[in-house]
Amino acid sequence: MGGSGPTVVALVDEGLGNSSYLVDLGDGRALAIDPPRDPTGHLAVAERLGITISHTAETHLHADFVSGSRELAARGATVLAPAPAKIEWPHRGLDDGDKMDLGGLRLQAIATPGHTPEHLAYLLCDGDAPVGLFSGGSLLVGSVARTDLIAPDQTEPLARALWRSIVERLLPLPDDLAVYPTHGAGSFCSAPADGERTTTIGRERAANPLLAAPDEDAFVARLLAGLGTYPPYFTELREVNRRGVSVYGTFPTLVRLDVATTRRLTADGAVLIDVRPVARFAAGHIPGSLSIPLRPQFASWLGWLVRRDRPMVFVVDDDQDRTDLVRQCLTIGYEHLAGELAGGLDAWASEGHLVGVIPLVHPPALDRRRVLDVRQAAEYQAGHVPGAVHLELGSLRSRVDAVPMVPITLMCGHGERAMTGASILAAAGRGDVSVMVGGPEDWARVADAPLAT
Repeated sequence: MGGSGPTVVALVDEGLGNSSYLVDLGDGRALAIDPPRDPTGHLAVAERLGITISHTAETHLHADFVSGSRELAARGATVLAPAPAKIEWPHRGLDDGDKMDLGGLRLQAIATPGHTPEHLAYLLCDGDAPVGLFSGGSLLVGSVARTDLIAPDQTEPLARALWRSIVERLLPLPDDLAVYPTHGAGSFCSAPADGERTTTIGRERAANPLLAAPDEDAFVARLLAGLGTYPPYFTELREVNRRGVSVYGTFPTLVRLDVATTRRLTADGAVLIDVRPVARFAAGHIPGSLSIPLRPQFASWLGWLVRRDRPMVFVVDDDQDRTDLVRQCLTIGYEHLAGELAGGLDAWASEGHLVGVIPLVHPPALDRRRVLDVRQAAEYQAGHVPGAVHLELGSLRSRVDAVPMVPITLMCGHGERAMTGASILAAAGRGDVSVMVGGPEDWARVADAPLAT
């Protein structure tokens, strides 16, 4: 994006639903906003533009990803962050109203508590003219970020603080001011939003359904009613980001492990995670392994289903991107990467060890089976196969006993989450599970029947 203002490049993590930004300051330097742990994309854009990242700014202590500001600081950048966050690694703390001279541009901190207590938005000005607002989680496209990530007794007070932050601090800004949020569609930090990533003050004033609330009480009620569940690792990463993480420079590669070492590690408590596609896992997998197919959403489900302190061993196919696998793990602070099984499933089977299978079925086969829908509650409520049992994937391991003791076919939107759920049930001793290829809409088309709501 450019126009009459500075060039702002958005770098989007589609899996976590977040956007980070790189701002060309016009003097050979650049400012990064809320960079992810792997700043490779930012560095590549800066190199392409012929500029150097001199500053990086954090809007708040992130719960869903590890900040990349320490990685950029190791390369010479100055870190700007909310002073109330009490970050323990080198940075310049900013309070409400503080201004940072960035050559011809100026960055002004605006206290916007709500999503988090220490939250800052950053107003970028060219002289006295505002040219962009980096809103973090305070104001999103058609939404706002959730306020329930601190503590249950803080959820409503933070929601009220967020209303005041938006109404008193942000909406008075010019209607045509570009707004660059960090959280967006697909982020569990956000209430539901559409697929667009940037907006304007005027657009949100006119069209944001939460801001259409007539008063603070109505806003709070609407916001809290729309909050769904979120991955358990969210409760840990704020503190991880406050204390700081290791600086890698270059991310590590996976160590290759033989079958004997893999068996020993898993016997000692390591989690065996199979990242191969659904069809390959279905055709054959190591019994007890957890299926989380490697895709943009891999990190979210890893963080939902595996504890951060557990060592992890991976089963990976030759054609899969190990660099992306490591990046996604480290992005959410999962450091205990024990390695990958060398030779994959073939090596396991060649030594005579058992191989499990989970059947894939198509919509017509559901007629004689009970359906378990593992999607999020909002997805299920929007339309599901009549008679389907609903348990969110994130809660399935703790609620295996709630799954009816009859032949079960698991369903999600496409099949990935369903296979993850099936692997959990199989590891718990259920041998009567299968996975449907596709989702409820596919069933409705083949069955020529309406979905239940």
